[in-house]
Amino acid sequence: MRLFFNRLCLLVVTNMLFSAPASAHDTWVQTNTNLIRSGDAVHIDLMLGNHGNEHRDFKLASKMTLDGCSLRVIAPSGKRYDVKDRLIDTGYTPKEGFWTSRFVASEPGLYVVEHSVDKLVNHGKAARSLKSAKTMFVVSKSLDKVPQNHTGFDRVFGHALEIIPITNPVTPMGPGQKLAVKLLLKGQPLANSQVSFIPRSESLTEDFDARFERKTDANGHAHFTPKIGDYYLIVAHLKTDESGEGFEATSYSATLTVFVPEICPCCGE
Repeated sequence: MRLFFNRLCLLVVTNMLFSAPASAHDTWVQTNTNLIRSGDAVHIDLMLGNHGNEHRDFKLASKMTLDGCSLRVIAPSGKRYDVKDRLIDTGYTPKEGFWTSRFVASEPGLYVVEHSVDKLVNHGKAARSLKSAKTMFVVSKSLDKVPQNHTGFDRVFGHALEIIPITNPVTPMGPGQKLAVKLLLKGQPLANSQVSFIPRSESLTEDFDARFERKTDANGHAHFTPKIGDYYLIVAHLKTDESGEGFEATSYSATLTVFVPEICPCCGE
């Protein structure tokens, strides 16, 4: 009888482990700096982390597969560079490390690194996973006199769920500079949705963390003012019961990575 009970308990626990839905895994892109001189190189990293309600931070969860994803750099002129085929694997095993690429930029102005994923996943229920990620950097002819007025940071790419900067997240940028964004779902403002502004040096609490989280207003707007220099990962999620061929639900996520220097190189503050 005891042996039967032990086997039954093991079966129940096993079923719970394999049927419980996994926390949302988000992708993000980041560069080693937000400002380079014309002709210099910037390093672009493609990361996969766990940013569900229980674990919202910069920690890597695994390494994503490249199937169904895109990675492009958009120059100030609008020219697009596909860098997916240039990615280098930094890990020894399939789930270790992350992807990275080196990109040389000569045209002055603001560049956008843009990434998206559209694939079917199954964590106990077949779902369609739609992800988007962005980061930005500026190329200047001189680092002593960096122009502060750049266009293109508010470009809309038409992602299913997309974070659009309202204020320039690169120049000027430093502690005390407001980060304002707009959240769009299929091109329309998404109101009353949670947006997290996660510093790399912090881990958010399990519940709504008022220090680093905001709710979007009727126009889909949210804003946050960093107090210290750090990488900040801006994240939004949406889970729906939208179904289709081969999936029973749809999961949306969007990220925007902003590098905040401790001292703004544009204004010296």
